[in-house]
Amino acid sequence: MNIKSILNGYNLSELTIATIGSHSALDICRGAKDAGLRTLVVVEPGRDKVYRQYYKTENGFGCIDECLAVKKFRDLLNPAVQKKLISQNVVFIPHRSFEVYLDFDYEAIEKKFRLPVFGNRYLLQSEERGRKQNQYYLLEKAGIRYPRQFKNPKEIDRLCLVKVLEKERKFERAFFLVKDYEDYRRQTVDKIKAGLFTAEQLKKAVVEEFILGVQVNFNFFYSPITKRLELMGTDTRRQTNIEGILKIPVNYQREVLDKVTVKYEEAGHMAVTVPESMLEKAYELGEKFVKVTNVIGPFALQSIITAGPPKKDIVVVDVSPRMPGSPGIAATPYSRYLYGRPLSVGDRVAMEIQAAVQTNSLEKILT
Repeated sequence: MNIKSILNGYNLSELTIATIGSHSALDICRGAKDAGLRTLVVVEPGRDKVYRQYYKTENGFGCIDECLAVKKFRDLLNPAVQKKLISQNVVFIPHRSFEVYLDFDYEAIEKKFRLPVFGNRYLLQSEERGRKQNQYYLLEKAGIRYPRQFKNPKEIDRLCLVKVLEKERKFERAFFLVKDYEDYRRQTVDKIKAGLFTAEQLKKAVVEEFILGVQVNFNFFYSPITKRLELMGTDTRRQTNIEGILKIPVNYQREVLDKVTVKYEEAGHMAVTVPESMLEKAYELGEKFVKVTNVIGPFALQSIITAGPPKKDIVVVDVSPRMPGSPGIAATPYSRYLYGRPLSVGDRVAMEIQAAVQTNSLEKILT
């Protein structure tokens, strides 16, 4: 894809930052507005009120300058829609919902989506565990520790977490714990009968050891312009309905679990800090990931901090090679340590785009 030819037709003094109306759109647009850039959010009818009404730019408030309505988000692949966006000098910021609502069609994202994308669009497909060069391939190549996986469920010899895509909501994963093969067999039979997922989806499931520890997402930003890795912040997830179950007195939990399927659906994030003694290790992992990938801008190593002896360690359980869905990480102090003020990832993305324009190096940050 020849991004250079498209950029040659852009008025770089009138760039528009655009994204899909979901996930982290508000974070992206607030950062862009604070940097003096125009913002546009692509919306579907029936799910546009947040952007059209509550956060629209008006009388000094809000951060959404324009909403572009499409019947379905997949219409972003329509040449006429892309032509309209290109005419507005759009730089597009992808996030997880972009991949989801384009039906995980990475071939289309890589070859048919003509807008300049901030970040490495070719790295997005690594999120899908069923692909050969997925995040586990990247972690292995980088020498980053991740949970042991069991290709053959009959070999399960410890508490494991099974990750399998749901039948109805194909973007959500059904997580459940198993202790051995018999437990795995019993639960999968029951869940397939209940329609939670299919036998075909189960074949593509990941079975990995359950890591005991504290969940911390390390949210990094890599600048190809300065060649510097920055830790923007750290957060942890709030999940349903596991958190509600854990709040039930233990003598009632068994009764509830007999009737309720445990869910690990994401419901929000919380800012969390880590001991300074862990920062060097975190940066080391971030540097390793940068070295084996062509990552541009934000990425997250979703991790578990485990106990010693000999000392605490970091095990990476998931990778997000794009905009994180946790604007609250600006509440952690790490960006302030660098810049003297808190920065959201949206702020940092806008700063990178501005720096690229000023140094005539947009091609370093766009694909």
